[in-house]
Amino acid sequence: MIGRPSPWFDLVRHVTLLAGAAVMLAPFVWMTVTSFKPPHEIFAAELTLLPRQWHAYENYREAFTKVPMLRYLLNGAIVTSAIFALQVLVAVPCAYALAKLDFRGRGLIFAMVLLGILIPSHVPAIPLYIMLWQVKLLNTYAALVIPFVISVFGIFLMRQFFKTVPDELIQAARLDGLSEFAIVWRIMVPAAMPAVISFGIFSVVAHWNDYFWPLLVINSRELAPPPLGVAYFRNEEAGHDYGPLMAGAVIIIAPLVLAFLAAQRRFIEGMTMTGLKG
Repeated sequence: MIGRPSPWFDLVRHVTLLAGAAVMLAPFVWMTVTSFKPPHEIFAAELTLLPRQWHAYENYREAFTKVPMLRYLLNGAIVTSAIFALQVLVAVPCAYALAKLDFRGRGLIFAMVLLGILIPSHVPAIPLYIMLWQVKLLNTYAALVIPFVISVFGIFLMRQFFKTVPDELIQAARLDGLSEFAIVWRIMVPAAMPAVISFGIFSVVAHWNDYFWPLLVINSRELAPPPLGVAYFRNEEAGHDYGPLMAGAVIIIAPLVLAFLAAQRRFIEGMTMTGLKG
């Protein structure tokens, strides 16, 4: 029988977790307090955490007035929402088929899904760029959305969660006359909502923060998502005025932090439930 861990073990564990949290949060804390400082304090020789003279209003006002920050945020919301909705539309039926339907080649297809997870997203960038150029979709919202409609990670995550749903529930639904698509959207998706939310957080964070792909396919500032918009802000407007630049970064990160805090319980539940069955 395994006994309760000693108090020293608990102390070491908590100290280690606190130290790791401090290391992870330190850049974000420094970014936030820098957005409150005037220029002469940002470049001062002495290191201070809190500003002696608060310059938050001026920095955040410049972040919204020097560049179309609201437009960048709207672009990010449109792109990430469209990507996530289409990914769910594709991933959920695929995951259900791999988890609950018996057909020839299912194991091979699942192996290809696992292989797809191992391929970095930068590898197919050039073929995708050429394809979008040939169909004249560069510099459009479609160029930002189409390459990410199929998410192999989403298929894998949802498949793992669907494996935990009892087969008796599906058999009962079939006896009630539900079609396979009705079972997917009326039974499996509500049951797998923690996994959907977990995948949504991964998807939104990844594409909200994506800089590489928009830099390739977008050349209009009106279509720039938040990371690319901050690059425009830094290169031409802010210069070395890091107060407004850090304010812009805080504005862009804030929606992600708030969304994660709101869905934290469901996110943890979804991640813990997806690994119960192979």
